Amino acid sequence: MTRLSVEMLAADAPEPITSAGHAQLGIAVLAGIAVIVLLITKFKLHAFLSLTIGSLALGAFAGAPLDKVITSFSAGLGSTVAGVGVLIALGAILGKMLADSGGADQIVDTILAKANGRTMPWAMVLIASVIGLPLFFEVGVVLLIPVVLMVAKRGNYSLMRIGIPALAGLSVMHGLVPPHPGPLVAIDAVGANLGVTLALGVLVAVPTVVIAGPVFSKYAARWVDVPAPERMIPQRPSEDLERRPGFGATLATILLPVVLMLAKALVDIVIDDPEHHVQRVFDVIGSPLIALLAAVLVGIFTLGMPAGFSKERISSLVEKGLAPIAGILLIVGAGGGFKQTLIDTGVGQMVLDISEDWSIPALLLAWLIAVAIRLATGSATVATVSAAGLVAPLAADMSTTHAALLVLAIGAGSLFFSHVNDAGFWLVKEYFGLNVGQTIKTWSIMETIISVVAGALVLLLSLII
Repeated sequence: MTRLSVEMLAADAPEPITSAGHAQLGIAVLAGIAVIVLLITKFKLHAFLSLTIGSLALGAFAGAPLDKVITSFSAGLGSTVAGVGVLIALGAILGKMLADSGGADQIVDTILAKANGRTMPWAMVLIASVIGLPLFFEVGVVLLIPVVLMVAKRGNYSLMRIGIPALAGLSVMHGLVPPHPGPLVAIDAVGANLGVTLALGVLVAVPTVVIAGPVFSKYAARWVDVPAPERMIPQRPSEDLERRPGFGATLATILLPVVLMLAKALVDIVIDDPEHHVQRVFDVIGSPLIALLAAVLVGIFTLGMPAGFSKERISSLVEKGLAPIAGILLIVGAGGGFKQTLIDTGVGQMVLDISEDWSIPALLLAWLIAVAIRLATGSATVATVSAAGLVAPLAADMSTTHAALLVLAIGAGSLFFSHVNDAGFWLVKEYFGLNVGQTIKTWSIMETIISVVAGALVLLLSLII
């Protein structure tokens, strides 16, 4: 076995690797991922610690000096948190403001008031998709489950006919559409354009959520016919409020960062002159940081104040919104450290060589790697950040659109077949009062449909654009 030199670790672009080096690196990757999987699944260790230990194990098995591995991991962690940490924080604040002010409930109630029996599944997928834009998946589930259970109970609807579209809307947003942590990290890792990724993500998300939501829910309702468990109907946030923000203002606040980022992407395509003053203006206002910051500041006036929140309560709300994301930031950061360790030890170059030797399309390879890590670890975020690190070199010669599609391929793969090692699996099982078999027939299959349909659409788009 060839020992990797210090120079290879420090280099931005690793030198060509011998066939022996390929074998050693292949074993190192499998060992590193096996350590992460074992620690997460068997020993129930937090993903942050598991990724940290797995990165060190990867470097050790690759024969790299451990002091250089530590430097690579630290650099990757720092650059990842610097790139996406503030965006995740701003998204968490906006999501907390949306939930606590009653804005989310206002959107839900307004749309449901206009829906009837036939359109109710479509109403639920619309609600989940809109609310899912600024909210983390788990927060969205907790927020929407009371609505799903109440609608199913009062309207005498099948629980799966209402619940699956809501879950599909949240899951698709979580895996494919920025500013969710997974897509943000993948964009940062492969150097993709956020605006283009957002536009293509929405394009892929719409047909995906229709197929996995309202369409699949017809079959899920036949396979699993269970009543809404009354013990799981909690109080809605807005029930304690005397008033809440209006529908139009709430919707405008949620969509503001999306509109600004898409506007920047459109101006970049139309003008394509970095020195043009219009493009420079949109480069600023359409940057993720400014777009999300603007939404948070606007939300204070459109969400917080209409709900009757004082300055002190808004300040407290921001603080409470930041507290739960500490774990997410650490996982994302450790994923970035793992990614940098993969790249600096030459694994990224190895993946590039393999994709060329085996003639595997880069997008398909990215999807397959994300699927494998998702099945092993159960975490969509861990699958995304790990797969992004492995396939990042593939984006070096890609066009702007294909780099964005690479991000979406990773996101699609990260959602494949959620099962018993995924916290989301147990969250859905308990809230809906299902057994393990029923959860697999509904939730797990829905996740697989999302992954396969989105992956197929990404591959189809790569042939067209």
